[in-house]
Amino acid sequence: MPQATPPTLLSAALGAAARGWCVFPLRPGSKQPALHGADRCRTTGDCANGHLKWEQRASNDPQRISLCWETYPANVAIATGPSGLVVVDLDVPKGKSGKGSSDTPSGVSSFLALCERAGQPWPSTYTVRTPSGGMHLYFTAPPGARLTNTAGMLAPLVDTRAWGGYVVAAGSTLPEGAYEIAAVDRVAELPAWLLSQLQPSTTAPQAPAPLIVPGRATRRASVALERETAAVTATGEGGRNARLLAGARALGRFVAWGEITRAVVEEAFQVAGEAAGLPAGECRTTIRSALDWSIRTARPQGVA
Repeated sequence: MPQATPPTLLSAALGAAARGWCVFPLRPGSKQPALHGADRCRTTGDCANGHLKWEQRASNDPQRISLCWETYPANVAIATGPSGLVVVDLDVPKGKSGKGSSDTPSGVSSFLALCERAGQPWPSTYTVRTPSGGMHLYFTAPPGARLTNTAGMLAPLVDTRAWGGYVVAAGSTLPEGAYEIAAVDRVAELPAWLLSQLQPSTTAPQAPAPLIVPGRATRRASVALERETAAVTATGEGGRNARLLAGARALGRFVAWGEITRAVVEEAFQVAGEAAGLPAGECRTTIRSALDWSIRTARPQGVA
């Protein structure tokens, strides 16, 4: 299918808004929001009644969009939750940028295997190719479902963006390249088989009886937490989220075994993730997803 002509940033923002999607500006050539943070909020304009974050300020009003992008060469972000979207983000291994060998595991190969296990075809939907060689598959969110972001929960290098998340729109550029429309199909509904895997479990995982006095951690759990959070803090840009996910997953079994409280683990990884430079919301989502998975799949203590 032929690719569309790369749009200007203003037309990219207006084009997204015409689909009913809510957008907000990113710094030129970047994936970082261009809006002010709470620490610099003057509580005027949109924030007259209190600071509004990017998800609350995202808009599909053409007049507002024109005023912003006619004077500022901002990249375009789509706030997935307010836009009624769930976007599946298929990443590539760091350092590969889509140029690895055909047998190198990637988000695309992981998602393809996911489709095959479910007995489903690759979904036909609006798709954007990222500068690194990854893909964003756009889906409409099911009515009444309020899904949040996930990181690696479905499969390695397969993330999702919904409430609390955003994606960079086609037409935006980074130093390494542009976001381009790869398939201009209509935006399909989120497949039921994917929805079933993304919806939170209705039953809390059953953990074994605590092995320690409530509120205290065993030495091995404390050592593991210190080691894993230190590794997260020391990780540079490009691998931070993956390292945070792996670290939190490693600690989930200790939570399941009652050797440390979930609250202690969440707080420690939140601090480590933010210290590494990750956004607070992304940290919370990744930690929650990792612990939910690890606690749910943890083997009984003593089982190899």
